Amino acid sequence: MDNREGLRVPEVTFRVRRDNAWQSISSDDIFTARTVVVFALPGAYTPTCSASHLPRYNELAPVLKANGVDEIVCLSVNDTFVMNEWGKDQEAENVTLLPDGNGEFTDGMGMLVDKSELGFGKRSWRYSMLVRDGVIEKQFIEPEKPGDPFEVSDADTMLNYINAAARPPEPVTLFTRRGCPHCARAQDLLDQAGIAYESIELARPVTSRSLRAVSGRNTTPQVFIGGHHIGGADELERYLRTQQRSAA
Repeated sequence: MDNREGLRVPEVTFRVRRDNAWQSISSDDIFTARTVVVFALPGAYTPTCSASHLPRYNELAPVLKANGVDEIVCLSVNDTFVMNEWGKDQEAENVTLLPDGNGEFTDGMGMLVDKSELGFGKRSWRYSMLVRDGVIEKQFIEPEKPGDPFEVSDADTMLNYINAAARPPEPVTLFTRRGCPHCARAQDLLDQAGIAYESIELARPVTSRSLRAVSGRNTTPQVFIGGHHIGGADELERYLRTQQRSAA
């Protein structure tokens, strides 16, 4: 796997399906006069790609863009239909999923590998890169060893390269109940603060028993930020007010 830092990205045309119509997107369309982060992976719906690689880039996309990145591209040797459906399944609204169906871009990068033993055929080796105006500034290539190593092409490593002082957002989760006014208030507080969050509604398989087990409380909402239990809507309001004063 040759490092291509300082070289231009391959000139290819990607065939994508958007709004029920075929479109052709060239390398120039993506990279010229722009700063782009690309992360490439073996395949849509595969375990590491779905559990870690794509979700974390989607989560850190706002911070990457605040630090000068115009677009975050996920590339795989899959067809456009597979990539489109995977993007919907992952709710990866902050990442552009680009199909390299014929493997031309991946081959041009020297990253096309044979995974026939898994029934995959030719696929991309896992890597990431920062591209400025079509030139590869930095490339993180996974080590050549058996399996599917995932050690250096992650979103946090890329963000640390771009700006080591940048602070990733804390993950925020709310446990809610349908029709709960305090839950709606907590969500409004987070929306007003511009904080992304995941809302988990109590129902099977997440029940009140689960809520008591993790928070020690029966009431909703229960808010968790960065692994810390904040509490209900009142505690969340106080927490956000304290954070705003600290930022000022």
